[in-house]
Amino acid sequence: MIRFLLLAVILFIVLPVYSQAPLFTAQDTLRGSITAERAWWDLNYYDLNIEVNPDEKSISGSNTIRYKVLSESQVIQIDLQSPLVITKITQDGYDLIFNSIGNAHWVTLLKPQKIGEYNELIVSYSGHPKEADNAPWDGGFSWSTDSNGNPFVATSCQGLGASIWWPNKDHMYDEVDSMAISVTVPKNLMNVSNGRLREIEEGPNSITYHWFVTNPINNYGVNVNIADYVYFGETYEGENGKLSMDYYVLRENLVKAEKQFKQAGLMMEAFEYWFGPYPFYEDGYKLVEVPYLGMEHQSSVTYGNKFQNGYRGTDLSGSGWGLKFDFIIIHESGHEWFANNITNIDIADMWIHESFTAYSENLYLDYYFGTEASAAYVIGTRKRIRNDRPIIGVYGVNYEGSPDMYYKGANMLHTLRQLLEDDEKWRQILRGLNKEFYHQTVTTQQIENYLSEQTKIDLTAFFNQYLRTTKIPVLEFRLKDNKIRFRYTNIVKDFDMPVRIKVNDQEKWLFPEAEWKSENLPAKGTTQVLVDENFYILVKNLSK
Repeated sequence: MIRFLLLAVILFIVLPVYSQAPLFTAQDTLRGSITAERAWWDLNYYDLNIEVNPDEKSISGSNTIRYKVLSESQVIQIDLQSPLVITKITQDGYDLIFNSIGNAHWVTLLKPQKIGEYNELIVSYSGHPKEADNAPWDGGFSWSTDSNGNPFVATSCQGLGASIWWPNKDHMYDEVDSMAISVTVPKNLMNVSNGRLREIEEGPNSITYHWFVTNPINNYGVNVNIADYVYFGETYEGENGKLSMDYYVLRENLVKAEKQFKQAGLMMEAFEYWFGPYPFYEDGYKLVEVPYLGMEHQSSVTYGNKFQNGYRGTDLSGSGWGLKFDFIIIHESGHEWFANNITNIDIADMWIHESFTAYSENLYLDYYFGTEASAAYVIGTRKRIRNDRPIIGVYGVNYEGSPDMYYKGANMLHTLRQLLEDDEKWRQILRGLNKEFYHQTVTTQQIENYLSEQTKIDLTAFFNQYLRTTKIPVLEFRLKDNKIRFRYTNIVKDFDMPVRIKVNDQEKWLFPEAEWKSENLPAKGTTQVLVDENFYILVKNLSK
């Protein structure tokens, strides 16, 4: 059933508030751009080996970085944020000289780097990493305890950067092909990280967990989770065969988790339907309890929603449908397709992660409760849109766009679905995205071009409107003598999105542009004109 709005009423008005981007520093550029010291080498493999001491809130260890030489150079940029310090860097057994400016460290290599060859260097480091102030938004290490007083520790670092806790090439454009993660913890604890557990190595007072990630992984998706965990799991029969789904929770929460985590299998079924096969069968899927709300760490999704439906028990949409699912299980797992499979090259394009994943929430509802339920949910989230600044951020300085990338972005995609009038075609486009850009880092232009090509609609102005401005199109109209005059205002150049209306229960499409148009209405004695609520526009009746 299509939901409609009386044209005479303005559904939702948000006045744009333009915020100025902050002044950027040299550190912002070093963090957010593909510098010359990054561009000449391609990541191949990480071997991260660390010891975590919860009592002292400290870490120490090393990261072996294997890379392929793309062009000649002898200076390489490695990133590690204070207060952690690099103790030494070696290559082929020799200590290397490095110079540091803030969090960027330039390492002078001893030998010329030959194009096409693979080389390694080992970065050793230690210290007390930044403690998360408000994880996962202001990330770092979260140091907590469970109800029995055991350490309960986790990392989160999206935006802030993985170099907040381990040395690496900290830019989204270059994902490592595979990775080993070895974490040593006190003997009474367990570490859970990405990928599959290969080995457990016991020492007199400590225990080391060796994990391995087979697939490419973005830096911020790497995580460490330490607690007195208990395990349970299941096998999911998916599109690509058997998928292990493993769950790690605190002992005190096992019974609640066994009930709540049944939604993980429901999520997998819905998202494989809409988006295609889970992208990381080789590494499995995990849900891991942590002391903060949750995060989309690849194949190691973290969970802290207190085993309740909604977002911390509330419905973000106000429609009632948001209480039909556990927000963290559904949203953070949706990122396995949009963020971990398809990853933005620059954080300015983080809408690729968040718009599609926020949209996945109502697609989950669509799969289990129908189109009307999913529409009510996504439309309900519009009240959370601020229109404070554009969804796309500033390139080259590690600066993301407005948080409107979540629900304004979701409503943008929901609107695009209406333009197709073919839900199966829309589903195949979403699946095609994950196939076309499988395990890739992408730009917004690649995604925009793909959607234009597959929908066979020139979406240039559409994306300019919703991604690059804070303007919401306003459909102005006048009714007189069984005619409707209409146009768009508050639009970018060439914006001409059609919109579906209903006149006395008869559907009709309007094709508004910036200039006034006039059409006869299909019903005589028109008493009511409605516009489909599924289109994210504002409406203004000039008849009165």
